[in-house]
Amino acid sequence: MHIVFIMEKKIIEKKLIIVGAGPAGLTSAIYAARAGLDPLVLEKGIVGGQVAVSSIVENYPGYSSISGAELSAKMRDHAQSLDVEIDEFDEIERAELSDGEKRIITESKIYEPTAVIIATGAVPKPLLVRNEARFRGKGIHYCALCDGAAYKGKTVGVVGGGSAAVEEALYLSNIAEKVIMIRRKSSFHAEKAILERAEKTSNIEILYNTDLIDVGNSADGDNGSGGDFLDYALVADTLTFEERRIPLSAVFTYIGSAPRTELLRGSVELDKYGYIEAGDDMRTSVEGVFAAGDVRTKKYRQIVTAVSDGAVAALSAEKYIMQKTGDN
Repeated sequence: MHIVFIMEKKIIEKKLIIVGAGPAGLTSAIYAARAGLDPLVLEKGIVGGQVAVSSIVENYPGYSSISGAELSAKMRDHAQSLDVEIDEFDEIERAELSDGEKRIITESKIYEPTAVIIATGAVPKPLLVRNEARFRGKGIHYCALCDGAAYKGKTVGVVGGGSAAVEEALYLSNIAEKVIMIRRKSSFHAEKAILERAEKTSNIEILYNTDLIDVGNSADGDNGSGGDFLDYALVADTLTFEERRIPLSAVFTYIGSAPRTELLRGSVELDKYGYIEAGDDMRTSVEGVFAAGDVRTKKYRQIVTAVSDGAVAALSAEKYIMQKTGDN
């Protein structure tokens, strides 16, 4: 590692920088460290990504049930056992990525890596209801496959108007006693076949022209404090504006997600939704830049697929670095 100083910021040369410390980024770091690449992981948010705020994970191999926080901690501990450095505090100001040169400028340093792995993930679009932050992971969820099993035999709500919302409602109907779909319009933008299945499923109720106003706990006082987990949704009829409470144990929201690619616009190729275009080898449109996990264009976004992407990205980066530097 070579260090010089310019404009009061260190210029640090690295073989590999990984941006993002979710499952994809941490797996990349583990594989890269084992390959002797001495990776640096930059993360401005929560180490572990969206997994860290999942209450229960029951679909990750080796664990029949584990909290998201615990699984994230195990991944982090594994990476750090290999002396992987994770910088959580030096926020990235901009990234300059090209086939020839790569620079990642943070608040205090300028990194010049040989290769970069982007594993910044995607975040669900918020419901924009007052109590969303309070009940996130405690009744408000964004993945039925990840968190649905915790609501076996209970009543849950699904918010969204596309095929994903209908598919997740069908999935939840096999777990929950009842699924209430909350749709603020009079129709869905969903495939006809799956919508017909939902309409024929006995324990799915569809509330058309109904908007989710807020969620809460019935023990809430005037100051908003009450139970830790939500137990009702406040909805309003979009035609009559009449409001009412619906008792339920969870709300699963499917109103889209947004990839964390703001720093990359104008450098790597993105699809029309802002996700990174990358092949099976995780190579992007820029030589030496790889993408892994939920940030890239893909059909399935699960912890296990993110981990797979992370491993492939690190192996591809290792090969690229060897070719670029002549290391054996």
